Amino acid sequence: MTWDEIKRLNPRDMGVWPWPAKAGALLILLLLLCGAAAYFGWMPQYDELETKQKQEITLRDEFSKKAAQAINLDLYVQQLKEVEQQFGALLRQLPSKSEMDSLLSDINQAGQGRGLQFEMFKPSVERQQDFYAELPVDIKVTGNYHDIGAFASDVSQLSRIVTLNEVAITNKDPKDLTLTMEAVAKTFRYLDDEEVAKQRRAKDAQKAPK
Repeated sequence: MTWDEIKRLNPRDMGVWPWPAKAGALLILLLLLCGAAAYFGWMPQYDELETKQKQEITLRDEFSKKAAQAINLDLYVQQLKEVEQQFGALLRQLPSKSEMDSLLSDINQAGQGRGLQFEMFKPSVERQQDFYAELPVDIKVTGNYHDIGAFASDVSQLSRIVTLNEVAITNKDPKDLTLTMEAVAKTFRYLDDEEVAKQRRAKDAQKAPK
């Protein structure tokens, strides 16, 4: 068909169109329908399919990780038990609140047993942490070099954990072998259940919206 013949076609009377024109019009209509279907129906479904495929990849990765964890679960449980045992052993090295006086007495006796003179033995303010409390004790002792060294060794070998910090040794008189040691002896105790619960309540109160 020529362009002139196409322009003479009456769109209101398609029944009398020649078959090439009818076929062309049907093809155009079909293309329009396919385009509308693709834009309004297929494309959203394709986007959804792509999203689902990405989710599938993510879920597969998560499944692989979970499967690996499940395979190693017995190993993790065993490691957890070992950590709990080690933690329990360390915790047993911390005195309870009622044993603190005895521990402070042990530190004092360790110094006196080495012939040292205590010029200061002053417990400071206790500092509570998550599950334990730290008690600094300011000490000042005098004695010879050997006795002071032996005292530091005795403190490190006490059955309870005690550390010497901020150690300073001075000699006021070079002609005298007597030395003065100032230090902060830190000892620790575990918090009882009531103290731990009190700390948790305080933390929860701080986190609560005001």
